[in-house]
Amino acid sequence: MIAALNYPFVPELLRFGMDIAGMSILMFGMYYRRYRDKELVTAAALFNISVFGVLTVLSAVDFGVAAGFGLFAILALFTLRSEPLTKTEMTYFFGSVAIAVICSVQGTTLPFAAMVVGLVLTGAYIVDHPRMLQSVSGAKVSLDKIQLTLLSDPVAMRADLSERLGVDVLSYQVLQLDYITEMAKLNVYYRKH
Repeated sequence: MIAALNYPFVPELLRFGMDIAGMSILMFGMYYRRYRDKELVTAAALFNISVFGVLTVLSAVDFGVAAGFGLFAILALFTLRSEPLTKTEMTYFFGSVAIAVICSVQGTTLPFAAMVVGLVLTGAYIVDHPRMLQSVSGAKVSLDKIQLTLLSDPVAMRADLSERLGVDVLSYQVLQLDYITEMAKLNVYYRKH
């Protein structure tokens, strides 16, 4: 067993295993069980694996800071070209990427990287636990008509949404307005009566 650790690829395999385990706990064990969003889980998992691969290769070669900023500029383009993510979706997606970065950095020891991944997972579990904010829920809603009060009078719009949905709407976020089809997509945050 100890002789196997002398092979140069074994530490990377251990880091990759730690990355996959951490990402799986975060995305499949926490996010998917709570939100059932297969599309985001798949995207975050594949993005995690890709980032791990890229950063592992880049950390093995001489890689300048300017090239690193270029890499993050390319990653920023994805946010411009994709549909808007909710704050929770964005945070879990970032957590998946963060785990890949933590696991792929070659200057850290495996126990230290494992401890940091454990802290990230513990924090995500506690902060997004259903009992932490159990009185408030959220849902994505599509309206077949754009209300005049949608942007101009949030109080009236919340009252209208509360009446339609049968819940106490606390707030809403406009995701998309389509005046051609007269549709509006919203994130609605509510409390049951």
